[in-house]
Amino acid sequence: MEIKASDVKALRDKTGAGMMECKKALAEANGDPTQAEKILKEKGLAAVAKRSERATSEGRIFVRQDGSKVALAEVTCETDFVAKNSDFVAMGDKILDTIFAKGYTKVEKELEDMVLELATKIRENMAIRRVEVFDVPTNAVASTYVHSDFKTAAAVVVEGATNDTVKEFAHDCCLHLAAFTPAYITKDGIPQSYIDEQKEIFAAQMAQDEKMASKPQNVKDGILQGKINKHLSEITFVEQPFVKDDKVSVAKKLEEVSKAVGASLSFGKIVLFVLGK
Repeated sequence: MEIKASDVKALRDKTGAGMMECKKALAEANGDPTQAEKILKEKGLAAVAKRSERATSEGRIFVRQDGSKVALAEVTCETDFVAKNSDFVAMGDKILDTIFAKGYTKVEKELEDMVLELATKIRENMAIRRVEVFDVPTNAVASTYVHSDFKTAAAVVVEGATNDTVKEFAHDCCLHLAAFTPAYITKDGIPQSYIDEQKEIFAAQMAQDEKMASKPQNVKDGILQGKINKHLSEITFVEQPFVKDDKVSVAKKLEEVSKAVGASLSFGKIVLFVLGK
């Protein structure tokens, strides 16, 4: 049967598939556009299934604050080209729309289906890797930040006051997280197994230092503990030198801001998304 060019174009506009693919699908469906669309979708799913083992090391982090609710979503894909595609960006915005509309707090099937729909169209492996949603309590401020490459994003809640000084501090904390990407918020959150592993590494390094051999054991133990303390401070958010004033730690800056605004401030929710990590 004859396949009209207008029908091919209409199917292409609807599915995003190539002209020849649309023409073949219409021919296979005997001109039925609904059946042709189904055929293209099935072929797209098959293509995605074949690529399911391929790494999704690219992607984009989507962030939105709407009133007292904040949501972050990480969506991955295979190539940076697709991550910058307008359809990919629109899908991410739609995911956030749905999260806010439905009250989702984790990855749900509806969100996965949105990703799968675009993956079948573009035929590139994609996934919604994680979602973080939280409410901002009263007498608190939240700030969010997304780096220009959309691969690093942060959200920080500071509780205790809501003035402009506190809002600026919360924003600066987001910049700090994105710049230094600390592994932990406080030392209390560091697993003992990690600390023990680092002690073994530092102890082995010290054992190879000839200058250490003559030192008393208590001195060695002190040096080892000093190395551990320094390392843990470097990977812990509140212990790191503050991004806007490296003479004080983040925790110390929090104290300074508390005194400046005359309120007892504290950190609430802190979220850092780094693509693929």
